[in-house]
Amino acid sequence: MDDRIRIGLWQLNLRARKCVEALRKNGFDAHFLPDQEAVRDRVLAECDPAASVGFGGSLSVAELGIFEALSGRGKKLLDHGRVPPEERVATRLAQLTCDLFLTGTNAVTLEGCLVNLDMNGNRTNAMTFGPKKTVVVAGGQKIVADLPEAIHRIKTVSAPRNARRLKLSTPCAVTGFCEDCNSPQRICRVYSIIERRPPHSNITVLVCGEPLGL
Repeated sequence: MDDRIRIGLWQLNLRARKCVEALRKNGFDAHFLPDQEAVRDRVLAECDPAASVGFGGSLSVAELGIFEALSGRGKKLLDHGRVPPEERVATRLAQLTCDLFLTGTNAVTLEGCLVNLDMNGNRTNAMTFGPKKTVVVAGGQKIVADLPEAIHRIKTVSAPRNARRLKLSTPCAVTGFCEDCNSPQRICRVYSIIERRPPHSNITVLVCGEPLGL
């Protein structure tokens, strides 16, 4: 490992640990995990007691291979990205009452807030109100200082990259920059900000000391 990567990971680790402390102060069950392998092991352990597992479309969770690891274990897996279009609404609704909901986040602040793009409200509802438990996976590169920086990251990083990934016809999917567009396919229309763990919710946040997702 060269010095550039080593120093970068050193900084991510420091920021991740500080972020976990802030999340805990805000009522979240938060944990620092040094690398992707440790995150994968922890997520699979969280899945063990769950009969039904929902997937929020997170690339971070997809990179860990959780869906594939759970296939064939007799669990009900609810991933709206893996079903035909006519079944997606029903799958999203089922995610709201699953035993465990797995998702990522677009940004997490050093103040202990989770900030996300939320195209249809399902992610926020599934994270906070419906499932018996939610596990949020956050790559170290998604840690930002505060809410303005989180919104800036969503507009300049998360939205263009996700629009490109989803093959949407938005200006940012072409230029790579936020164009503050009026495209009907614009995905940065609604943001969800969770400053404190909502009452009666069970949210675990796993902060990785390595990059994960976009």
